[in-house]
Amino acid sequence: MHIVIVEDNISVAKGVAYRLRDEGHAVDLLHDGAEADLFLRDDGADLVILDIKLPGLGGIEILKAMRGRGDDRPVLMLTAQSEISDRITGLDSGADDYLIKPFEMAELSARIRALSRRRDRPVEADHRIAELSFDAASRMIIGPYGPLTIPRREVALFETLLLAKGRTVSKQYLLDNLYGTGSDVDEPVVQVYVSRLRKRLKPFGIEIRVQRGLGYLMQEIKS
Repeated sequence: MHIVIVEDNISVAKGVAYRLRDEGHAVDLLHDGAEADLFLRDDGADLVILDIKLPGLGGIEILKAMRGRGDDRPVLMLTAQSEISDRITGLDSGADDYLIKPFEMAELSARIRALSRRRDRPVEADHRIAELSFDAASRMIIGPYGPLTIPRREVALFETLLLAKGRTVSKQYLLDNLYGTGSDVDEPVVQVYVSRLRKRLKPFGIEIRVQRGLGYLMQEIKS
């Protein structure tokens, strides 16, 4: 999953980003409200973690702007304030969930899993390709005999190619989904992950094809 974190507390933001990346998510980090408002108008993330108190523009204003332009992505609000009025304001403005700082990382991960189950995107467990299906909530690739043991980055790569539904995906788009927009990781890293994943998928009737100069696409192997 591709997640945007908007949090002006650098240590909190880095801690959350480290946890989510370790779980296999791609993460974009933003610390200024006005910058985040512009970024969220033209990004491709799946979920937003949004602090309520931000420099430049507050989290509630950002959220209202998102909902006002029809952006219905799940938004998890963060705040250091525990008053019930703040939670009500956030929820009434369109937030999907609310988490009060300080919080446990395990709870944050659980909230994200719950929000991912509510997404309208077709990534439920019965979304199949050849002999495999993908469970977005548990982030598992499931084969004929149960879940496969695959590194998290490769799971994220599989998810991105799966959602493309046979369309070609550029190396840069894959890189953004694996590491977050603006990461300092080079495109050759994508080739390494594609090569590894290709070998794992072939026994299940799936191939990853390279379109030179364009990117990659995933499809069933035709007999």
